[in-house]
Order: sequence, then C-alpha cells, then structure tokens
Amino acid sequence: MMDISVDTPLSPPDPPPSQAALAALIRRHCPVDGRIDTAVPGLAFFRGSTTQAPTCAMMSATFATMAQGAKRIELSGRSYDYDARHYLISSLDLPMFAQVTRASTREPYLGVAVALDALVIAQLVREITEAPQRSTPSELGLAVAAMSDDLRDTVLRLARLVDAPQDIPVLAPIVTRELHYRLLTGALGARLRQVAIQGSHGHQIVRVISWIREHMNRPLRIDELASLASMSRSSLHHHFRALTSMSPLQYQKQLRLQEARRLMLIECVDAGTAAHRVGYESPSQFSREYRRMFGVPPARDAAAFGGS
Repeated sequence: MMDISVDTPLSPPDPPPSQAALAALIRRHCPVDGRIDTAVPGLAFFRGSTTQAPTCAMMSATFATMAQGAKRIELSGRSYDYDARHYLISSLDLPMFAQVTRASTREPYLGVAVALDALVIAQLVREITEAPQRSTPSELGLAVAAMSDDLRDTVLRLARLVDAPQDIPVLAPIVTRELHYRLLTGALGARLRQVAIQGSHGHQIVRVISWIREHMNRPLRIDELASLASMSRSSLHHHFRALTSMSPLQYQKQLRLQEARRLMLIECVDAGTAAHRVGYESPSQFSREYRRMFGVPPARDAAAFGGS
C-alpha cells in the first residue's frame, strides 16, 4: 500500500449511509468548530468550517478518518492526505504539521480520531499471529489507506455509543477492541505490529522515543540511546529514521520547539524562559531554529498570537 501524497487529488465521494450517519452524529455533538473529547474513552470528534495554514502538533498513536472534508499531515517534507474514503494511522508519537484542506461553513470538516492502545494491540498480535517475526524491516509509523466497509461500520458503532452513555462501560471496550482488530488485519496492520511485538526493532524505538520525550531538556547522547534500545549506533539511526523519517537529534529538536511554542502561546512564558526549559543553552540558536521551523521569530510569534 503506497502512501497518498499531495499529488493524489481527493474528490468528494458519494457518501455511503454509514458515512452520512457518522457526519450527522458529529454535527450534533460538535455544533461549533473545535475538538470534543467524548465520554467514550479515547474517542474524539473534530469540526472546522475553514481551511487553514499548517499547524504543528504532536500526534500520539492514533487512528483518524473523516465523515466530511479532507486533511493533510506533513512529516519531514512528506505529505499524507486523507478524507472520508481513507484513514490515517500513527503507530507512535510523531511531531508533525496538520492542515485542513477541504472545509466550508456549509460543508465543514468533520473528523473522528481514536487513541490506539498498545496493550490491546499487543494482546491481539499474540492471538492472531502464530509466530511473529522480529526481524522484519521497519516501516514509517505514519500511513494512509482506503477505508473498508467493515472498518467504517465499526467506527460508526463506536461513535454511536456517545448517544448511549449507559452502554459505554460494557460495549466501548468491545467495539474499541474490534477497531484495533480491523486495523491490525487491514492494509496498515504491519505498521502497528512492528511497535507492539516485544523485542522488535519498532518496540525498542518506541522505548527510545518515550525516553526522549521524558528527558527532552537533557543533552542527547546517542550511545545512551543505543544502549537503551539494545542496538548499535548505526542500527539505532537506521530504525529510528525508518519509523519516524528523522534522526533522534532531529526528533528532539522538533519536540523541543513544539513544547517551547506551547509554553509561550498557552502558558504565556517568555521566549528565553521557554528556551531554557526545553533544554536550549543558546538563545540565538533557539531563535534561529524556531524561525526555521515556524517561519517567524519566537517573540513575534507570541505577540501575534496574543493579539489575535
């Protein structure tokens, strides 16, 4: 299955009944633009009435699709478009840019996302795979594939539980497990299995990523990461890049810059303090790298956000 790039046009399809039902449900629960975290654990709805410039985001292990509209994810210069006919998965934590590419007041972007549970994936892998191979080549932990009817119906049944709160404690775990099963047995199942199998290269890289996120303000020592992953330096670089499309140092830089931006825009921390908190020792280096990533110097970005 090939990734869908910006060169692949996404034209509005004739919606099947399940898609129309999902769109109507999201409209009811998202009367205004924004995100709604539902009472179903891990399930969120999204609505947007305008297209927008790319915004930075940290995507955790997630399944996402549309009921209406289209969206683009950009990761290290590569683009992934998806709409109601396609779904996107991220099998690990990845810093990326997100952009709604088709939306209007009359036909808003209506999206749904489900957090993926590593424990559920690992349990299902053991049940459906007799002899998992740990030496399979690592694949990028982000991809797009076509929605199947079974997957679309499963998403709709999970979303409908929002209207039946009394059923959530019993049925939500069952339907969520089914969703994970559909993903694991679908076109992108290998992307999920590679990070779930104990001892696999993907599983070890996830450990490294968790360490980087927890210690983002510390200097990155490749030997330390290689030891954590039980890999050589060259093997660590190879598998880390295969899964994330960037090196560990590039990953840490994007993570630091996104966290610094959050501190400035959301917590109103000044640029110097934000830079220091995420591990920058040189304010000038922080300013250069911030501008390279976000297009404006940190102070000007914070001022523009505060005045908007």
